[in-house]
Amino acid sequence: MWILASLSLLIALASLAGAVVALRRTGSGRSEGGPELPEDVHGLRQEVAALRAEAAEALKHLAVVRYDAFGDMGGHLSWSFALLDDGGNGVVVTSIHGRSEARTYAKNVVGWSCEHQLSPEEEEAIAHARPER
Repeated sequence: MWILASLSLLIALASLAGAVVALRRTGSGRSEGGPELPEDVHGLRQEVAALRAEAAEALKHLAVVRYDAFGDMGGHLSWSFALLDDGGNGVVVTSIHGRSEARTYAKNVVGWSCEHQLSPEEEEAIAHARPER
């Protein structure tokens, strides 16, 4: 019985030694305190960084504010819609609904502000679209 236990221990030690040798061969160089990564991992990291940079410019922050533009009308039929990227660049669109017509306006937003005067509802839409920091 002790022969079987000794043999099992010997096999386990040999396997451990083989694993250590294999790790040293694949990770011969060290970078930043850890083993060197395979080339495909570096490529994947570059792709992830590129995707993050691209996603920062995507119009992904949005908010809608509905309201009554005129006191004699109800139903919150007028609205302002902000659609912005991570830097606060994008557009705010407003539709003012009246009894006989509806008017739509679009204003460029750069850096969370606009060169045109914004209505309180447009400012509110931009504020709601801005992610919390």
